[in-house]
Amino acid sequence: MTRYRDGELADAEALDRIFRTSFCDTFAHLYKDEDLQAFLGSFGLEDWRSELRDPSYAFRIAEVDGEPVGYVKLGPMALPVETAATGMDLKQFYILKEHHGAGIAQELMDWALVEARRRGIEELYLTVYVDNHRARRFYHRYGFEAVGRYDFMVGNHPDEDTIMRKKL
Repeated sequence: MTRYRDGELADAEALDRIFRTSFCDTFAHLYKDEDLQAFLGSFGLEDWRSELRDPSYAFRIAEVDGEPVGYVKLGPMALPVETAATGMDLKQFYILKEHHGAGIAQELMDWALVEARRRGIEELYLTVYVDNHRARRFYHRYGFEAVGRYDFMVGNHPDEDTIMRKKL
């Protein structure tokens, strides 16, 4: 059974585990080991705890049989876009691969859109790797549109990402 709940301070280790596992399962093959290790080392447990304490962030966690298996993280705008609208970034969206296709992504995205609207957000932004076709299709289904290019740095390796926006 899948249950959804808001993230809490005690979730820092679980979020870190899901992030590292999902990121590496999906992207590790693209990078030199030193770039991947530099990237993974740039954000640790204390960073998670800081964000979990910060009311400008919002986390929603999916649990299967009491075990966290995915999450979505919303946070303050940091992407290089010009807008007069009130914006927020969908900063991370990760689900362990063995739980893909179970409807978790839809539930988490539905929550993210409701939460952003609840906060008075007019535009939600995210970045997605240009060759992550599965994620791009998912975001398109929710009405996100490409609005720019972004270099997502993994160590010294720049990934070409697409900035996407959804008007709320």
